[in-house]
Amino acid sequence: MLTDTLGLLLAVLVTPASTTDRGAARLLLPAARECFGRLARVWADGGYTGHLVDWSAAQLGVDLDIVRRSDDMRGFQVLPRRWVVERSFAWCLRSRRLVRDNAAPTPARRSSCGR
Repeated sequence: MLTDTLGLLLAVLVTPASTTDRGAARLLLPAARECFGRLARVWADGGYTGHLVDWSAAQLGVDLDIVRRSDDMRGFQVLPRRWVVERSFAWCLRSRRLVRDNAAPTPARRSSCGR
C-alpha cells in the first residue's frame, strides 16, 4: 500500500504471501512513479532496507527514507511518518466488508491511477 502524507491511498498491490516487502516495492514503485510524476520521497519501515534504497534512487529518482526504531526504545512510541500507513490500514479495517480475511490463493494484482 502506498499512501500520500495524509494517508490517502495512491496505489495498492496484492501479492502472494511468499513475496517479500522489497520484492513488492520493486513492482509498486515504478508504477507509482509513472502515475505520480512528482513522487520524489517515500518513507518506509525497516523491511525495505538494503539494495532497494539504492535501486529506487538510481532507477526511479525517488529517495527511499527508512524510518527506524531506536535500539533503546521500550514500549510503544509513535515513529515519525510510519503512523500514516498504519492509520490508513485502520480506516480500511473499520469497514466490515474489508475485515474479512479469506485465505484463498490469489494471483498478484495491481491497481493504481484508476487503471
